[in-house]
Amino acid sequence: MGISQYLKEIGRGRQGARPLSRAQAADLFGQVLDGSVSDLEIGAFCIAMRVKGETPEEMAGFLDATYERMQKIPAGAAPVIVLPSYNGARKLPVLTPLLALLLAGRGLAVLIHGAATESGRVFVPDVLAALDMQALPAIRAIGAGEVAFVPTGMLCPGLKRLLDVRRVVGVRNSSHSLVKLMNPCAGPAVVVSSYTHPEYAVSMAAVFELMGSTALLLRGTEGEVVADARRLPQMDGFIRGRRVPLEEGRKGTLTDLPDMPRGTDAQTTAAYIRDVLDGRKPVPDSMALQVEHILHLAQST
Repeated sequence: MGISQYLKEIGRGRQGARPLSRAQAADLFGQVLDGSVSDLEIGAFCIAMRVKGETPEEMAGFLDATYERMQKIPAGAAPVIVLPSYNGARKLPVLTPLLALLLAGRGLAVLIHGAATESGRVFVPDVLAALDMQALPAIRAIGAGEVAFVPTGMLCPGLKRLLDVRRVVGVRNSSHSLVKLMNPCAGPAVVVSSYTHPEYAVSMAAVFELMGSTALLLRGTEGEVVADARRLPQMDGFIRGRRVPLEEGRKGTLTDLPDMPRGTDAQTTAAYIRDVLDGRKPVPDSMALQVEHILHLAQST
């Protein structure tokens, strides 16, 4: 079935569109990733799914297609903690590298994957460069106690092309949700994922259950997977697809706020990260709890 037939099903608007089966969604997304469809059809797919929204079955199918085309991280001696990073810093510093380094300090292998999806923000590679850390030049296994950054285009070029459509069309598409759910590892892994709106917590949880994922899901910081230092968010775990409550969370802002950097630029953020790692500033309470929950999930893989 060509993509035009799928567009007829998903392009009828929020009320009239019909959901695709998992197999149909995999076929559709595979054609998009392979570049076998026109730019016009890709644009139509992005807008149609944006209006309709993905069902968990459809997202599972999109993930199936992505995994068939992905160059995966080889299995190592330890499970890999997967930190997707695609939002960057807007009003608050991007502290995904700090979370990664705290986890590596506990002996875990940590993979950050990501790409800059829009202009005007500070992204993880900028902060990593300020910490004298560079992206991996090639796909390889990640050792215990190591943090590695892999650009999305190295994992799956077609997925990076789809992410870049946002710069042309101006709105997010299914790939921006998919990258927060995917496991790029051939061996055991814990996917750390975040949502920005409560309704995504329900749909993302359903995908983790369908995929049999081991994962941690929380409301992150401006789209990044780091627990907001100003709050104690709810955290839900998944062990091979089975939901495990980890942290109930607390409403409102914490009374004892950490000493956070005022700027979001890469150098200021890197200096703060060094201060925390060297003990000159404390680890934010919510992030310290997040680290412990991830350690628990890693022991369950």
